[in-house]
This record gives sequence, structure tokens and C-alpha cells, in this order.
Amino acid sequence: MGKVKLLVCIFILGNAVVFSQVSDFKVAPNFDQTNNIRCYLSNVASGITQNALKDIHNLTDWEKVREERYEQFCEMMGLQGKQLSGNRPALKITKTGVIQKEGYRIEKLYYESLPGLYVPANLYIPDGIKKPVPAILYVCGHSHTQKHHYQAHAKNFAQNGFVCLIIETIQRGEVKGEHLGQESNGWFQWYSKGYNPGGVEIWNGIRGLDLLSKMPEVDKDKLGVTGISGGGSQSWYLPAIDRRVKAAAAVAGAGSLEGQITQKTIDDHCDCMMPINTYGIDFSDIGALIAPRPFMIAQTNRDLYYSLESVHTLFEKIKPIYSFYGKSDNLIMKEASGPHSYGSNEELRPEILSFFLKELSGINKSVEQIGEIDITKELSNDALKAYTISGPPKDDRTTTIQDSFVELASPPSIGNMAEFTNYKREVVTFLKKKTFGAFPKQPVPLDIRSEFRALDGSGTQRQDYSFVPEEGWRLKFSLRGRNLYDSIPSRPLLLVLRNPDEERWSSESMIAGALKDMEVAYFEARGIGETGWSPSLQWHIRRSAAWTGRTIASMRVYDVLRCLQALREIPGINTKTIHIAAQGEMAVVAAYAALLDGNVKTLLLKDPPATQNVVSDPSGRGEALEMLNSLRVTDIPQVVGLNFPNELVMVGNPSSTFEWTKNLYSNLKMPDAYLQVDKISQWVNK
Repeated sequence: MGKVKLLVCIFILGNAVVFSQVSDFKVAPNFDQTNNIRCYLSNVASGITQNALKDIHNLTDWEKVREERYEQFCEMMGLQGKQLSGNRPALKITKTGVIQKEGYRIEKLYYESLPGLYVPANLYIPDGIKKPVPAILYVCGHSHTQKHHYQAHAKNFAQNGFVCLIIETIQRGEVKGEHLGQESNGWFQWYSKGYNPGGVEIWNGIRGLDLLSKMPEVDKDKLGVTGISGGGSQSWYLPAIDRRVKAAAAVAGAGSLEGQITQKTIDDHCDCMMPINTYGIDFSDIGALIAPRPFMIAQTNRDLYYSLESVHTLFEKIKPIYSFYGKSDNLIMKEASGPHSYGSNEELRPEILSFFLKELSGINKSVEQIGEIDITKELSNDALKAYTISGPPKDDRTTTIQDSFVELASPPSIGNMAEFTNYKREVVTFLKKKTFGAFPKQPVPLDIRSEFRALDGSGTQRQDYSFVPEEGWRLKFSLRGRNLYDSIPSRPLLLVLRNPDEERWSSESMIAGALKDMEVAYFEARGIGETGWSPSLQWHIRRSAAWTGRTIASMRVYDVLRCLQALREIPGINTKTIHIAAQGEMAVVAAYAALLDGNVKTLLLKDPPATQNVVSDPSGRGEALEMLNSLRVTDIPQVVGLNFPNELVMVGNPSSTFEWTKNLYSNLKMPDAYLQVDKISQWVNK
């Protein structure tokens, strides 16, 4: 087959104008087998880990970006809108009992961190305090008995002169809330909400620090935080966000993103163990926010959840930031043998006590001097309960906090073009930055290849092409029509998005009759058709993708955008009349892609989901509609409507949520551009 004439085009992606010099289309009889989702996500994770803090060369560099990265981290934990600085409202504390022990007392209490959100806690106070002393906030891990399981830590701190507040998590405390939304329940819409249960724990911890700071027994300038596992991750989060924390010791709470994805340790993790990764960070970026305050990273060498090597990577990445402050000694890494624990012989416990004695109390006491620490659980779980007789307050919303912690968008009322233009600008700006921020900053060459051509007995021509949407992928689209080999612009083009696991001929049936009036291109985005993956892998992919700042749906949006660019470079394509047809899950992808592209003449949607705020199968199988943070600004009916004034065709009986979309077209004086048909053939023949 001969070479096809070169074309040069200009295309727009996001805010960047990119000039694409198209190479000769090449015949490639052997398909390029680069499409592997695990390799792709591992490479992305490795890139994030390796590039973390790479642009910081001195203290000036860091101070220029520190505040912005602080704000981004707060947002990724869902804390936007929360009062993170200044004087917060007085904390409502309810004390329910006291247990006197030798040398200290335990006050049982709960406090209201948000209206209706209560935190059960135990407060350990040494006897005989004559002047304010340092205090430790102990944040629980994922133990089922919380204050009971970790009581030896609080007791040990109290016996060594610290006030210690031990607070329960919303998941496994006296009231059982949710941490395992995506992990166990299929609540992948949490990604779309921008909700992370770790953010609630941070807020509860901040309010716990408020409690300690107001105590007459406590020196508010000498506060520390520590915990293991889920409490270990909080021991990264809290000092990064709350600068009142003067020293922190995190035990088995973080590993590099590269380690988590490539070694698949992510599969054993709770949803609270990684931010909504809007800005593509690693835990080293979080650790840098703690600098130059004293920070101990403690880790065992046979941890199921973190390889020791992945923790070392974080430590090495953070070290330069401490050195820029001239405080290299303030960053410490301690290792021990054993599984996910304080070490086989509890050897990390005296290390942590020695650390806090030095950093908060000014006492130099070696591990040898401290000796063995008593780990006995003296008191029963019932004895330590904060909710004693009547249980938690009737208005407690621990079990439902995931529904209100992050504010979601509501459909706006739009009555004129000015309101529409402002709303569209707001949504698109948000999406580009906070939903599709993982799109490549510099698109790779499309490298379009001719793969196959044929002519059937009816005169229908077929031409298959492949292209590279981004590094690691080569995808195909198949053109069908009657004028494919002409060098002049052909008839209108209908781009049909195939669905994952669709029945044979499903897409062809959906657009039946279209070929007589237009060319048709069938496209399989990643994970569909030849690049599909096992349904059993879907759960892992959905979580891993989100941890790297993207989702299956957002990756497919990018694929469609790149497919549109590739189509516009094919000789004979009428670039001014490209329509998109999609059904079900891919209708969501089509709507977002058309919105970002801006030049899709008609959007034809069959059975689009009513909302992206929908529960998935706990196995992760089925529709993957989530896109990071999208529900904070919009939802699918609004995204569909934002394609106005382009023609919109709804096939079948759309959900009532799309009444907003229909009304929008009516309010903006173009009701005829919104069509509802039973079959796409009715639109073709109109």
C-alpha cells in the first residue's frame, strides 16, 4: 500500500495549543502490544514517586511553593471549607467517668468535632502536675477495640510525664462508621465526591489538639502526635496540616506510591491511607510539609502493607528539605524486624518514647535507659468506653458523615446566556485542574498507522487505524463508509464509542441506518475490546488509578479526545461535522469528552446514567463512572447540558435528572436542539 499524503493540523487540548506534524501513515500488520494497564499504572506511580520534590533545589524554591502545596494537600483530604486556622468555636466536651490508676487518671469523654459528629476518647493525665507539661495525641489504627487495644501507649506516656489523649476513628470505635468505602462497599463515588475518610480523622485530630491546647495541665507549645498503621498515616497527615504539632512519630503509616502500586500492597489498604490524589503527590510531599519539625518514621522489615524499601524511598526524598533548613537531624528513620507492628520485640516503642522525651520534654534518655515497656492491657474495653449508659448522642452522624463532610454541587438555575457562560467556564476550569489534571502536559505524537482496509460486497469500505493517545497505549478505531478512499471531504462522521464487555453488534445495532448518510468510526478506548482486562482486576485498577490521580473514566475521556484529534488528521474526514454516539457507561465519557473538545456537532446518548453519585458492585466490576472531584462542581445531566448550543439527542427514556438538561435548552431559546427519539435512525432520517 502506498503512502498517504501528509497533513498538518492544529488541535487544542486543555489550555495548550499543540502543533502536530503528522508522519506518513504506516502499514503495521503486527499490532503494537504495549497495552497493559498494570504496567501503565506502575509506570505512572514510579514517575510520581521519582519526580516528587525533584523541582526543589534549595530553601527558596521550597518556600515559594510550600503554601500552595499545603492548600492542595488540605483539599485532597477534603478539608476545603473547614476552619483550619484562627479561633475555632469552643469545643463541646462531655465527660462520662474517671478511672484513677497509680500515678495517673483516665478521664472518659467525648467531644463534638462538627455539629453531630462526636469523638469518643480517653484522656490520660499524670498525677501531681504543678506546671503545664507536654501532651501527646495518640491516633488509633484499625484495631477493632481502639482505645482498649492501644491503652498501653497512653499509659506509658502518662507514666513518663505526658498528658495523652487517645481518640477513636470513625470506623472501629464505639460507633462503627465507614473507612472502607471503595475497599469493601463499592462506594467508588467517593472519588467523584473528593471524599476521603482520612480527612474526617484529620479534622477530629485537629479538634483533639484543640482540647489539649485548652487544658491548664498542658503546655500548648509542646504537642506531639503518634500512632501506628491508620494512626501512622494520620501521624503524617496531622503534623503536615496542623503546625501546632511540634514532633511526630509515624509507625507503619506510609510507603512510596511506586511501592504501593508495583508491589500491589494497595490491595490490602484502607481508603484512608492515601489522599484523593488530585495533584499527583506522594507521601514525600506530605513529609516535606512537616519540615523542619522533628519527625520520626518507624518501620518494620516484614510489613504486609509496606515494603521497607518503599519507606526508605520516602525518607531519602524528604531528607533534602530538612537539610535546606539546616535541620537534617530532625528527620529520623528507625527500623525493626517483624511484621506490621512495633517490632517483633516491641523495640520501636522505647525509640518513640526517647524521641518525645527529647523533643518535647528536653530529656535525653536512651533506649537502654528506658528499657522494656509494659504492654499489658490492664483495663477491659467496656471499662474504657466513653458512651457509658445511654450510648452515643441521638444526633450522632458518625455512620453518615461521608454524605456531608464534602460539599457537593447542586444543579444551578440558568435562565440566560450570561449565566450559562459563567457556569460553563466555572465547570470546565474546575474539571481541567481537579478532575483531568493527570492528562499529559505535553501530548505525545499520535503516530497514526493504517492497520487494515477492506471492501465488502455491498460497497461499504472499511479502514482501520491505530494511534498513540499517551505513552504505553496504542488504540484502534475502525472507519466504515462509502467514500473512505476519496481525497475530498466526505459525508458527516459519526464516532461510536464501544462499551466494555458489550454484546456483539450492540454498537452497530444502536446506530442502525446511519451508514447510508454518513461515515461511521467505531472506537475502543483503553480497557475495551483488544485492550480489555480481566473483570477480576477491575477493583484493583479502580483504586490504583485513583491513587495515581486518574480514573478509568477520565483515562477514557482522554482517549476519546485523542481519537477525535486522530480522526481530524485522516484524509477525507469532514472535520466540521463529527457527531458522537454512546450508550450506558460510555455516555458519561462521551459527554465529558465533547465538553472539553468543544467541536462535536451532535451528542447522541442512549441510556446515560442518571448520576455519577452511584454505588458500584463491591467487587469493582461493572460501570466505572467515577472521576476525581467531579461531583464537587457538576454531575452528568449538567455536563450533557453544557454541550449547548450543539445538538443533543437522547435515545430512549432518559432519567428524570435530565429534565434539567431539557429545560436548559428551552430556557436558552433552542428547544429544537434537544431531541428525544426511540432510535438513532429517527435522528438520521429527520
